[in-house]
Amino acid sequence: MSEGKHDAQRGVAATPVGHVVPFKVLAAVWGTLLAFTALTVAVAGVDLGRFNLEIALAIATLKASFVLLYFMHMRYDRPMNAIVFITALLFFMLFVSLALLDSHAYAPDLIPGYAPALPQ
Repeated sequence: MSEGKHDAQRGVAATPVGHVVPFKVLAAVWGTLLAFTALTVAVAGVDLGRFNLEIALAIATLKASFVLLYFMHMRYDRPMNAIVFITALLFFMLFVSLALLDSHAYAPDLIPGYAPALPQ
């Protein structure tokens, strides 16, 4: 009869504590994020032509990856959660790409350099 007891009835915590990340790791990630922020500010002051946007997005992606992996504990989580996240990210990129393809369809109808004036 005692074999049918749940963990909470046996004195074991029903909800286990998640992975505890050491302070040194969190401090290192925080320092890395600060360094990437300084790099973003430094790159923003340099004119790199058409590469400004690409470099800013690459740095932002790296920063988001560090936040996701360490502060959201995805590095220590089950692989299935990472698969779900990556799948959602791929679908998001697919939908944005399809929207951008559609915007190129009506681009020839736009008047170059024309922007309507805002009402005062």
